[in-house]
Amino acid sequence: MIINLNLQGKVVIVIGGGNEALKRINSLLKEKCQIIVISSMINNQIKTLVKNKKINYKKQKVQDTSILSTYNPYMVITTTNDKKLNQKIIKNAKTKKIIAYSSDNPELSDFSNPAIIDFDNLIQIAIFTGGKSPAMSKKLRVESEKIFKKLITKEEISQMKIQNIVREIAKNKIATQNERKNYLKYIMSNKEIKQLIKEGQMKKAENQAKSILRNWK
Repeated sequence: MIINLNLQGKVVIVIGGGNEALKRINSLLKEKCQIIVISSMINNQIKTLVKNKKINYKKQKVQDTSILSTYNPYMVITTTNDKKLNQKIIKNAKTKKIIAYSSDNPELSDFSNPAIIDFDNLIQIAIFTGGKSPAMSKKLRVESEKIFKKLITKEEISQMKIQNIVREIAKNKIATQNERKNYLKYIMSNKEIKQLIKEGQMKKAENQAKSILRNWK
């Protein structure tokens, strides 16, 4: 089962400061969670993220599971080269009901990381092997991305951006969920909005959608 966790505002600890840690950090950045990296050393890319205040860094050599009690995270991701330490952290996290992932032990982890095809943080398509073959997941993602880029147009992505904006406004303007659906469907099929999107006039298309909403009955 593939699910999307809501991590917004939650504390996520990443243990380790190498390339594997960087990979997990990059996947977390768009989740708007509080990322704390704990390691005795971090690579240059992670240093840049710390400098730009994208993440927090605690310089510390992790030797046991005490950090879980110290930081009480919602999720912990361990990427160290010490397999026994990773295993201890994951097992202890489970007793504390902390969601846990170890890059070297997907079987023990609470979740696996699918290979993601991402379109402007609006559309995500997952290639998932359940941790059985990350290499094949990556290979299939690269091959599939070429196909999906032909299927999903820029106009469709632009339409989604407008839908995302007016949908939030519509919640306060239109009383029922069913009627909001009707409004959003109308926006999708509106010829003037579609033409403005095609011409790259996104602000005008957005304003037209808002104008329709103001007069919606």
